[in-house]
Amino acid sequence: MAQIDPKSIGAHIRTRKQQLTPLERKVLDCILAKSDFDEKTSLKEIATENQVSEAIVVKIAKKLDFSGYREFRSGLAYYKQLEVANLHNDISADDTATQVIKKVFETSIQALQETMSILDISEFERCVKILVEADHIDLFGIGGSAQIAKDMAHKFLRIGIKASVYDDSHMMLMAGAVSHPGNVVLAISHSGTTIDVIEPLQLARQNGAKTIAITNYAISPIAECADVVLTSTSQGSLLLGENAAARIAQLNILDALYVAVAKQNLDISEDNLRKTRYAVKHKRTK
Repeated sequence: MAQIDPKSIGAHIRTRKQQLTPLERKVLDCILAKSDFDEKTSLKEIATENQVSEAIVVKIAKKLDFSGYREFRSGLAYYKQLEVANLHNDISADDTATQVIKKVFETSIQALQETMSILDISEFERCVKILVEADHIDLFGIGGSAQIAKDMAHKFLRIGIKASVYDDSHMMLMAGAVSHPGNVVLAISHSGTTIDVIEPLQLARQNGAKTIAITNYAISPIAECADVVLTSTSQGSLLLGENAAARIAQLNILDALYVAVAKQNLDISEDNLRKTRYAVKHKRTK
């Protein structure tokens, strides 16, 4: 595995979980949850505890882009000692309001810190260039991802960039069907496996549009049909799930894109900001 920020080891592992089989994911989850996992944890111990062969454990490590179990153990053991690895805590029935607030906020903090550590700057810059050069931008998303898409469209409109949001599978397919070179389609999918978003993104790409994916999993079906992939990350929680914290991270990725795009033509962006603010000024109470 290429040298990466130790703080992003956990995120690196999570973003690649989708390519594992159900059994392999179960073993990985047990390893991640193992409180006494350290540099001395043997391959045999992991295999025995999970009732699998040592070869399967090694295979999991290699699928996650480590050279083998030793490199995986070293990276994970170091990561587990870091503060960022311990920010997340599951919510329990006995938690007070103060504890709930603390845990929810810390889960979001963790998602932001780790997403920033894994964000590929070159891919981010490619994304900005594609958006700046676009004739038209379409935003695809279903459910919670659709709300993120709408927020991005709102920000773009403030600086004079009109973007269309599609959150219906049929409408997305139609938009993909009439895409052409010069168009950009930005699709948001936490899991990266939502067929209703993947199919129209594939169609748009086939018709010459540039495609961008925002997802929690670097290796996923949606990543395969995107020219540029920007990855968020968040730890799972039984009650919150991954989605809640991931949305915070994805909103911040899109906020950063918005600012980066705006500053490409700063004078025009600032002028349009003044115009759009003035247009809605009378809608506010004194």
